[in-house]
Amino acid sequence: MKQNKTICSVCIMDKSDPEITFDNSGVCNHCNRFESLKDSRLSLSNKEETLSKLIDEIKRRKNKDGYDCIIGVSGGVDSTYVAYILKKMGLNPIAIHFDNGWNSELATKNIELTLDRLNIDLYTYVIDWDYFKEIQKAFLFSSTPDGEVPTDHAINALLFAEANKRNIKYIINGMNFITEGTKVNRWAYGHSDWKYIKSVVRKFSKIKSFKKYPHFSIFTLLKYVLFNRLKVVSILNYIDYNKDEAMKTITDEIGWKYYGGKHYESIYTRFFQGYFLPLKFGIDKRRAHLSDLIRSGQEKRENALKIMNLDTYPDLKLKEEDLEFVKKKFDLTDEDFAEIIKMKNKSFEDYPNNERKISKLKNGLNWLRKNKYYTK
Repeated sequence: MKQNKTICSVCIMDKSDPEITFDNSGVCNHCNRFESLKDSRLSLSNKEETLSKLIDEIKRRKNKDGYDCIIGVSGGVDSTYVAYILKKMGLNPIAIHFDNGWNSELATKNIELTLDRLNIDLYTYVIDWDYFKEIQKAFLFSSTPDGEVPTDHAINALLFAEANKRNIKYIINGMNFITEGTKVNRWAYGHSDWKYIKSVVRKFSKIKSFKKYPHFSIFTLLKYVLFNRLKVVSILNYIDYNKDEAMKTITDEIGWKYYGGKHYESIYTRFFQGYFLPLKFGIDKRRAHLSDLIRSGQEKRENALKIMNLDTYPDLKLKEEDLEFVKKKFDLTDEDFAEIIKMKNKSFEDYPNNERKISKLKNGLNWLRKNKYYTK
């Protein structure tokens, strides 16, 4: 059964993840990983008491400007809902936005509306586009499925840097184990691996200096956490987080509007996940997203399989428009793009990286969470 199985009997993860394994019941390693980690990643008992103590501790750590925590905002569901519940809990966050040049008009409106309605201050870091596009293009030419790593890394680096500069001890994010628990290194790796990012950019671009690009190394990260005592809190792991209910809440109470897909508030994410990954790598990230919802009881497996038969784009005309927009924005000809698609597919393992060290750090962090020495 282990050898013949092609799709999980619980979720819908399949062999599009080349490292997937199945146990004798046909259950995949992602489902088994979820079960093994859920006690340490989710607040399953004494939720109200645990959350109340955490909120009280955060409130006690206000800086001189009155901010007690820092959050990232993108205009998406998770970050918007985090902003909403933090204000409901009486916290006073400052919002940070990394403008990488790909915001959709709807995402921008969602951010403006959310922060205005909730009375949250905003700091936006606008990176030089001509500079940043060379970093993103480097990952396209690397022929790995990690094209969104440059943005993800910069966002995290910016949050740590701003928290440290402003003497804010708590970074609260929208990451959550319920709807984002599936981890597939072959689909997306490296948002914490500066060695990997730097090696790709130096190999496929002319960039020599990284002063304009927010980044952090393993050493910098350990300094932030161990010496500066910064804590990262995934607040949605402390509540019964339901994606549909969250969307309804922020729609009704803030006026937030949906943008058509997970993380599709970014034009580049919409293109990369909806067009590029399926075309070049045969990767459809909806499979992981839906599998997370199945495990949490928020989606039926039968319906998820039906969704997988639909196009990755909400609008086929938009699909072609995005392709032309991306090529123009990156200064790519039709021939350039065709060449990128034809390149032999690679992974992070084809470039210098710190995967072993980072894996050990993550395992250590999960041990700390399991033994309640660190936030979930």
